[in-house]
Amino acid sequence: MKKENNPSKVTKLTQNKEEGQTRIIFLDYVSGKPVDPRVLEAMNPYHREIFGNPSSLHIFGDPPVEAMEDARKKVADLIGAKDPKEIVFTSGATESNNLAIKGVAFRNQNKGKHIIISAIEHISILNITKYLEKFGFKTTRVGVDKYGTVELDKLEKQIKPETLLISINYANNEIGTIEPIKEISKIAHDQNISLHVDAVAAEGLIPIDVQKDGIDLLTLSSNDIYGPRGIGALYIKTGTMIEPIIHGGGQERGLRSGTEDIPGIVGLGKAAEIAKNEMEKDSTGIQKMRDRIINTVLGTIDHSYLNGHPTQRLPNNAHFRFDYIEGEAILLGLNMKGIAVSTGSACAAKRLEASHVLIATGLLKEEAHGSLELTLGKYNTEEDVDYFLEVLPQVIDRLRKLSPLTPKREE
Repeated sequence: MKKENNPSKVTKLTQNKEEGQTRIIFLDYVSGKPVDPRVLEAMNPYHREIFGNPSSLHIFGDPPVEAMEDARKKVADLIGAKDPKEIVFTSGATESNNLAIKGVAFRNQNKGKHIIISAIEHISILNITKYLEKFGFKTTRVGVDKYGTVELDKLEKQIKPETLLISINYANNEIGTIEPIKEISKIAHDQNISLHVDAVAAEGLIPIDVQKDGIDLLTLSSNDIYGPRGIGALYIKTGTMIEPIIHGGGQERGLRSGTEDIPGIVGLGKAAEIAKNEMEKDSTGIQKMRDRIINTVLGTIDHSYLNGHPTQRLPNNAHFRFDYIEGEAILLGLNMKGIAVSTGSACAAKRLEASHVLIATGLLKEEAHGSLELTLGKYNTEEDVDYFLEVLPQVIDRLRKLSPLTPKREE
């Protein structure tokens, strides 16, 4: 899977070393992605030549409006939305999650104040529901099986007459497990409950169709499809009752006030267009590399295990755990060799607690601490995989020799 002009090769990181001495490989695409050069090219005119405010009534306001509506259509096409007007632009996934959950909760609290989420939701979802509890809302976290799949029977049992919203991620951002969204949607809609889905981890990697999947609200992020940071979108199905959480000039149908970021919106639209056209090709190549990594690691490193579902998982995700050593030590060992990986969600990286996702799947804390997360992207190559598979066993072996937990071999 050879790519030219690879923007993910961050050679500037080796300025203090001789050129070519250290190889730099990025295997943490879930934490951030380089912007596709075609996206930058599409954005550039809207920084200087086409700079008008879309709310202006004079001729300088018309081109930005046209660009914004073109981007809205491209985002709608990516997720199968019926009407581009169902797309509301935001500052990113966190704001979209806030608008979806708080907006539905406050607008519909006359129905009830009960919200259901899974035990492995992104930290932004967890903190939003914690915030709502200050206003009398109650949250139930539904359990998952050992693979991280939401258990549908448990979900049904947690529904109450006052349940107004279910929020489940399309796929988990740490372990890559894809959730049974269609089945969850049926359960929700049979009880007249709205369904919100955080699709950030899955967008651009697997097909998403909000109509076929039965989704009422869907969170999207620009950077997760190789677009610019600081821009995102929320799909809101026509007829879904929602209250704005940012008030001002009434932009975005009054649901998200504030002058629109036209360059960012154009970039998101272009990224969505590219993702729709190239998703199948890119994901096929990425999955081939991922499978090679998984099969080699499990087949050559003793006491190594795969976290997440073995087949119903994102094509870019390989999440392992290794006995007797900690994931942070593995990360640092790989980093010294120029390989960037993760031990869990980048949004919670500064917290030293074991991942709540892994604990929810039944792992012990010491098992969860021995985990390593790899997420590949469209700029990775087979040569990257070669180098990683060469270095990882060396790092694991060295750390296990130093670890007091490693069983002593008999002479």
